[in-house]
Amino acid sequence: MQKTQPTAAEARLSGRISVTVAGDVHNRGTGGAASFELIGGPESGRLELSAPLGGLVARASWQPGLVLLQTPDQQRRFDDLDSLTREMLGEAVPVAALFDWLQARPWPAAPHQKTDKGFEQLGWRIEPRLPALVATRLSEPTVTLRARLDGGDEGTP
Repeated sequence: MQKTQPTAAEARLSGRISVTVAGDVHNRGTGGAASFELIGGPESGRLELSAPLGGLVARASWQPGLVLLQTPDQQRRFDDLDSLTREMLGEAVPVAALFDWLQARPWPAAPHQKTDKGFEQLGWRIEPRLPALVATRLSEPTVTLRARLDGGDEGTP
């Protein structure tokens, strides 16, 4: 029996991720890198970020009506995933779309436009080069998200 690729609703993706927010003459740019594990889907899921040596930095979990961020120091609630990523990174990152973007396909819940190297969606230019992805927000300040998936079968727990 041939194994099919997991749907976004049951995805389990892991690898390394970095996010950079461009600075300007008044503000210095920000950014960071971590190992990640993204489990579940846009409606209900979990994103774990770990330091290079393996310690858990943060765990975000969501389900309808509840978005939580756990760090070693505290647990906080947010209204939605955009609010959570804005707090963590300084700018909103569309976590719900990442499940599909990391698998080199547009998120089905929003329109997209094809480009020479990928597609544009939700105000981001997505350039998938599996097992890597570069996503760049087109509005200011520029946000660049780079991810590289671990090898192996991303559909198994």
